[in-house]
Amino acid sequence: MLVINALLRGGIPFIIMGGIALLLNYQEKYSDAKSTFFASLIVFFVGAATVIYNIDHWSLTKQSVVHFLIMLITVYPILLLSGWFTIASVFDALKVFLVFVLVGVILWIVMFILAKVFSW
Repeated sequence: MLVINALLRGGIPFIIMGGIALLLNYQEKYSDAKSTFFASLIVFFVGAATVIYNIDHWSLTKQSVVHFLIMLITVYPILLLSGWFTIASVFDALKVFLVFVLVGVILWIVMFILAKVFSW
């Protein structure tokens, strides 16, 4: 059931955004199509990985670490290949990694607070 939930959570937005990317490509808006496609891949993996937080017998720490590792092996390479960042050296890839971690930490904190506020 976890796999099906992951595919639904990631797959539905991926199909919608992938369709938008195709439409943009047909309109010859190639740069927008490429960016939308890369964003759809990120949304797929982020959405699919949220099922980690439904594994009740795991601690929040374990859930968070596993989620981070999934994001590291999926989203981080997409960011490097997307063309959104100039990658001319290992230092550039490290800067992207720092942005990746910073955004991830901010989103984790925001989602944690929202979960606590709305968990009544």
